[in-house]
Amino acid sequence: MRNTQLSDEALCKAVAEMERGLIDAYLGAHVVKKRIGLLGRGKRGGIRTLVGTNYENRWFFIFGFGKNERDNIDSKELRALQMTAEALLALKDKQIASAIEASVLLEICHDEQT
Repeated sequence: MRNTQLSDEALCKAVAEMERGLIDAYLGAHVVKKRIGLLGRGKRGGIRTLVGTNYENRWFFIFGFGKNERDNIDSKELRALQMTAEALLALKDKQIASAIEASVLLEICHDEQT
């Protein structure tokens, strides 16, 4: 994905929306599509993100692309993303903490969760 103005705040807002059931599409195997608007362009000119989730406390942004960059993902890419989501969702809290500490994963929104 090209350099965008996709902020942590925008990602956290997207998680809050998804927690309320506002997703754009369920793609199977714990992967959902969520459009995120960019400053001054809204959702139509924004980023399409694919998120691995358990719909409770785990929301992994695993892929993103601009509508102007590509139309969609193909079936092989979707399967790879579904496998990635499955692997991420299987991680234990300690494993996630280690991945964050090693900068393998980037955590956002944690302080805002209740």
